[in-house]
Amino acid sequence: MDDNAIVPIWTLATGEVSVPRLFGDEEITLTRLSELRTALATLAETPIATLEAHPMPAARNRTGGIVLHGTSPLAQQLSQLVTQTAKSAPAKVNLAETGEVLYRMVVPAKVAAQVGEGLVKPMASKAVAGGVYSALRDSTGIVAKATFVPVAGKAAVAGAATGSAATAGVAVATAGALTVAAPLVLMAVAVSLSAYADHQRQKAIEHITDLLEQLHEEHLEQERSELDGCRDAIDKATSILLDQGKIGLSLGLDSSAYAISTAMERAKRRLAKWQEAVTTLPDGPIELSALTKAFPGINEAGGLFRAHLEIARLAMALKRRVLVLQAVEHAQLEMEGNPFTSFLATLRDDERRIEEVESGINSVLLRLSTLELKRPGGFRSPVFTHGEVDDLLRTAYRLRSLGDDLGARSSGTDAVIEIERSTDGSLRVFPAIAA
Repeated sequence: MDDNAIVPIWTLATGEVSVPRLFGDEEITLTRLSELRTALATLAETPIATLEAHPMPAARNRTGGIVLHGTSPLAQQLSQLVTQTAKSAPAKVNLAETGEVLYRMVVPAKVAAQVGEGLVKPMASKAVAGGVYSALRDSTGIVAKATFVPVAGKAAVAGAATGSAATAGVAVATAGALTVAAPLVLMAVAVSLSAYADHQRQKAIEHITDLLEQLHEEHLEQERSELDGCRDAIDKATSILLDQGKIGLSLGLDSSAYAISTAMERAKRRLAKWQEAVTTLPDGPIELSALTKAFPGINEAGGLFRAHLEIARLAMALKRRVLVLQAVEHAQLEMEGNPFTSFLATLRDDERRIEEVESGINSVLLRLSTLELKRPGGFRSPVFTHGEVDDLLRTAYRLRSLGDDLGARSSGTDAVIEIERSTDGSLRVFPAIAA
């Protein structure tokens, strides 16, 4: 990596704000940039994000994410931001390049906390056990040795921050170095959230398919089919909303939302039963038969409990995708004021309901993962049979694995959204990760 690499950086405000001009015209280091981000988050009443433009790394092993056409609002906003600020950039930074670019938007921690876990949870890698697809893995090679050049816009663009969420455009704020670009930040966050939710859906579907092949449960197969059948309408609505504009009734999104809401209610009822069963578990070791009576199939690789768990996760993932669409659509209707603020408010209210279910499930899983097992009581030989030993060990390992899937939430951490731009102008937006 070139130790003298120069990276342009924009500071994007989501509303009119007046703060001291912390970013000058001189080059700054990564450490200094991090300090300035913290200062901006503290001083500004409105969220301020930063946007970096890096050359695309030669080795990029990234899959997933959501692809947007070059005519999508997000792609147009990025293009107009670069075009309108090209003249103010230092001569050594060529913003007019049309090659592949890796954009990295850093969203303040207080915004990340408002839009739920999905914005900052890492996307697990299948290639490496315990690894994640994210800027964390390769950020050192991309930005650690680079220096940054603040870029300020010099003229407003039509369709500024007070426009709809689908309106491409930025405007210069009174703070000089700050560029008001609420629609740009809104769309980046929305697509990243939707990409995360779809990744969670794919994982849940893979697990459910394996489980149902072993269970042969017709009722659960029907539940899975009803939820998986919602994907087509959601994908079409996502494409139309994020690429073009408004959602029509002909897509069938209303019926899909109803099916997902029904599945969420099933998940809540099952969660209530699990929570009640957990309260009856003893503080000390528990017999395997007593555990399986409270949680049928928990000791089996393809048990009923795990199937119900994955269907609940699928319902939550699909619900999150629908919530993002509804929040963006609501923000589009906000013709006055700040669409980003409207987006956050709508998303936060609905997301709280999902987090209550998810938190309840995680609490049950955490409790189960700490259980100690014991052999059946009574007048028995003190020697374990081979079958008893195998059953206890297998179940113990499976219980421990329930806690491994929970993962730690990234609280109080800025979120990084990576956006890859191809030479044809199309974008690929990835789930956000902790900075």
